[in-house]
Amino acid sequence: MSILLGCIADDFTGATDLANNLVRNGMRVAQAIGIPQCGLNADLDAVVVALKSRNLEPEDAVAQSLEALEYLLAQGAQQIFFKYCSTFDSTPKGNIGPVTEALMAALGTDFTIATPAFPDNGRSVFKGYLFVGNQLLSESGMRDHPLTPMTDANLVRVMQAQCNHRVGLIEYQDVLAGAEAISLKMTHLKSSNTQIAIVDAVTNDDLYRIAPTLKDLPLITGGSGIAVGLPANFGIDAHPGSSKLPPASGYRAIISGSCSQTTNLQVDHFKNLGGATFAVDPLVLNQKSTEQLLKEILAWAKAHLSLGPVLIYSSASPEKVKTVQSLLGIQEAGSAVENLLGLVAQGLIDLGVGQLLVAGGETSGACVKALGIDQMQIGLQIDPGVPWCYAVARNQPLHLALKSGNFGAPEFFTNAFLKL
Repeated sequence: MSILLGCIADDFTGATDLANNLVRNGMRVAQAIGIPQCGLNADLDAVVVALKSRNLEPEDAVAQSLEALEYLLAQGAQQIFFKYCSTFDSTPKGNIGPVTEALMAALGTDFTIATPAFPDNGRSVFKGYLFVGNQLLSESGMRDHPLTPMTDANLVRVMQAQCNHRVGLIEYQDVLAGAEAISLKMTHLKSSNTQIAIVDAVTNDDLYRIAPTLKDLPLITGGSGIAVGLPANFGIDAHPGSSKLPPASGYRAIISGSCSQTTNLQVDHFKNLGGATFAVDPLVLNQKSTEQLLKEILAWAKAHLSLGPVLIYSSASPEKVKTVQSLLGIQEAGSAVENLLGLVAQGLIDLGVGQLLVAGGETSGACVKALGIDQMQIGLQIDPGVPWCYAVARNQPLHLALKSGNFGAPEFFTNAFLKL
């Protein structure tokens, strides 16, 4: 196998988000959960290696990313794409900057770009500032993220704090002027010893103007938005057959561990329509064993699955999350819930669930690992950034959607199954 584009994603939902945009634009894509230990299934144009490295210590994230790079280069990848969230989820010490610099060093390149812009999901970059809809990132719900609160919307400043390399900006006026102007600005930045450039982008047209200028870069970094223009750099056009999956079957279920404003709205919408729901209170894990609570959840699910989709959620308001974290500890609270929800995913498959939607990056990672899934086929888009996928879990066929906490319309939980 020799692939064109090798991709490293720092979480599982982000990996499917990226694979979705590549498939929609004609690429044959496989998503691997971690670094594959065996061969992938089909002739492919791109491979997306999904890591769970976003919230690791920087040195651990770098080590995993370099291991993924080695694997992708061994598959013949002509270009590498490091994918992170369109809300630039990170801390002052990483992991976006350290991983970017490590990949640059390994590839022997002295210049790359960084843009999380994803206009289809309301993420835009202007004058180097990241907007979520009409709000600055620092004024959006991301300011209350339990693991990576984003309190600064200036990406040049955020990235520079994480990097030894000099970080610059390709402004919107250059992007609007087209590929030639963008290339000239890249040349100017490189001559001034700038190695990483944040790139403004407000619309999809901007992304398509940027894409041709990236053709010869060994490394691209960004959100999934910029991926819409990459297949054309390899002479690939969009075609409908690239997203076809086998027919769906089995019960339907949703597991939600995200506490984002977007996911909380989706939970509320599902509940308001009368959907069957089971709320998991992390504080209960201090009072009951995981085994006891798991037994209660699965007994409840067994009684409701035949009636339609069921929702098992630990989503909560920022205030409730902070209360839980103060009592249990930030990492302890998250790990306990993730472990439980991973076991819930196993139990649901054993009960006959064949269509599973998981909300939240950390929750998705926990569920995919618990189910032993090592690769997925990417299918039809549900909402921007979220496709249905197909995998084999516990020796059963499974249609699976992994949703970033910040993605999807309020009615997402209801509408997702209609796509199948």
